[in-house]
Amino acid sequence: MMRSELKPEYFIREDAGEDEVFYATPRLVKHIDEPACVALTDYYARNLPADCAILDLMSSYASHLPVEPQYYQVVGLGLNKVELEENPQLTECVIHNLNINPSIPFPDRSFDACLLAVSVQYLTQPVQVLSDVARVLKPGALLAISFSNRMFPSKAVAIWRRLGDADHSRLLELYLQTAGGWTEIEFEDLSPAPGQSDPLYVVSALRDGVG
Repeated sequence: MMRSELKPEYFIREDAGEDEVFYATPRLVKHIDEPACVALTDYYARNLPADCAILDLMSSYASHLPVEPQYYQVVGLGLNKVELEENPQLTECVIHNLNINPSIPFPDRSFDACLLAVSVQYLTQPVQVLSDVARVLKPGALLAISFSNRMFPSKAVAIWRRLGDADHSRLLELYLQTAGGWTEIEFEDLSPAPGQSDPLYVVSALRDGVG
């Protein structure tokens, strides 16, 4: 699978206006329902080691992390200062627009895990972002990309809007394979009550041991 398969028109959005304007008003809400939030928190509890340094990419008001254990560091990178400051689980907040600059402002091998919760559909340069995520993660570190069927349609990229959930997982696999630096790519259906609550899926990968 090659980068050329991902055509520029796939990443056009209905609203091409500045993200900073769209997200200027704080949204102090969770973007999936409570059963899906619990399922995501349970996934993190099973897969994130205690005392690790976590990068919460495209973060906002909630990181969905379990109360215990305590993590060494949780850095939230997002667009709305108020949302990030109201997130009680963050130890550090960084305002950064990945659609303008896909480079993450941290040194190589800074983190033990990266979380990207229900926001990947908004990335206009996903391959470049995921390539840089690999740079800032330590070898063997977990990347967990969760998604549902909830979104701001005008800000989601065209390819995401056109595909269903099963194809979304394959699209994320293509992103990761094209970006490079990833191994053990897996898909998991975490939907807590199909047909009754929001669906929830995770595509995960481990940072490979090279580079």
